[in-house]
Amino acid sequence: MDIYQEALEKDAQYQSARAVYQAAQEKITQGRAGLLPSVNLSATRQTQEVDTTLGPPVTIQNRGIVISATQPLIRFENFIIYSQSKTQVSQAESQFVLAAQDLILRVAQAYFNVLDAQTDVEVAEAQKTAILKQLEQAQRNFEVGVATIVDTNEAQARFDLTLSQEIAARNALEISKRALQSIINRFPGQLASAHEISTELLSLPYISMDEWVAAAEAQNYMIKIQQAAYDLANKEVKKAWAQHYPTVDLVAQYSDQTGVGGAITGRGIDLTSKSIGLQLNLPLFQGFGTQSRVREAIANQEKAQHDLENTRRDMMLQVRQQYLNVTNGIAQVKALKQALVSSQTQLDSTMLGQEVGVRTEVDVLNAQQQFYSARRDLAKAYHGYLMSRLRLSAEAGELDEEVLKQINVMLQGN
Repeated sequence: MDIYQEALEKDAQYQSARAVYQAAQEKITQGRAGLLPSVNLSATRQTQEVDTTLGPPVTIQNRGIVISATQPLIRFENFIIYSQSKTQVSQAESQFVLAAQDLILRVAQAYFNVLDAQTDVEVAEAQKTAILKQLEQAQRNFEVGVATIVDTNEAQARFDLTLSQEIAARNALEISKRALQSIINRFPGQLASAHEISTELLSLPYISMDEWVAAAEAQNYMIKIQQAAYDLANKEVKKAWAQHYPTVDLVAQYSDQTGVGGAITGRGIDLTSKSIGLQLNLPLFQGFGTQSRVREAIANQEKAQHDLENTRRDMMLQVRQQYLNVTNGIAQVKALKQALVSSQTQLDSTMLGQEVGVRTEVDVLNAQQQFYSARRDLAKAYHGYLMSRLRLSAEAGELDEEVLKQINVMLQGN
């Protein structure tokens, strides 16, 4: 949870999504503007020098100020644009929630990648220590003549291989920490791992796969985003059709001018005018551009519909996969816990057999290798199960900090 809280403040991708969300909030104001009056002010001031054949040049001063106001009364296109702005804000909200869920998944995955890498390093170190002891013992046995050089060479080969594996594991740990650093903007130290791997299944809000699919169909944010895209495309068709319809505006204007006509008559006059009325505009022919835009909008609407269906199908597949990963993950963890116990028992028995002379150094090394592999596989399976639980919640549209806290409690072993 500490890493996640840092990511909320430091992750550039999440902060970018937040800025996009904040920018989208202005869409409603912009869309509403097409329904409200617009007021314009224009002012001019000119000095004209008029040459005459009967006398010296005449200087004419003129100035003018015009205030005009327009209130749309019937503009179908503007109503549709306003409706689209609401859909755009709703879509942006879903996109921001999806970004928040993605942050949880990225933080958790990066965190577990580090834990897996730490486990690989710990296993490599333990293997190196154990094999080094076996190598030293094999060398002593060879020196006193109770073992052959083959045992010594075998132990040496295992030791050299373990050294290379340790180097690779440490490199992988460094890389995984750098990946987490890109999220929290600092290099992480040693991360806490599970004190005790639990085999208790996290409480699930839905039991069956079909219930999870139904929840995802109603709540999945990718579907909500694509549904909004389809709604926008549908309204875009209506907006294109609206360009065929007439518009009616209420127009008012006030004009105050001096020196009007002075360039022609030689002496300007002052004019003040006020007007208010209705303005009708009926589009008759636009070079077939309107019909073309309608066809384009219909094609885009069809594309959005197919994209929505594709998103829904992909979501159903992902929910089923993650549900199986969760339900089978706990069974795998239980099996690997038992495998670890069995590997420990086998290792103890093999070491005892070596002491009484019925097992060789190679047998002990193989048993140790199996024990450390079982311990590593158990930790990775547990982390994989927890990630599947998070992804299942995300597909159902229910991934939030509360779900992450449940995972955090399991890591703490409380």
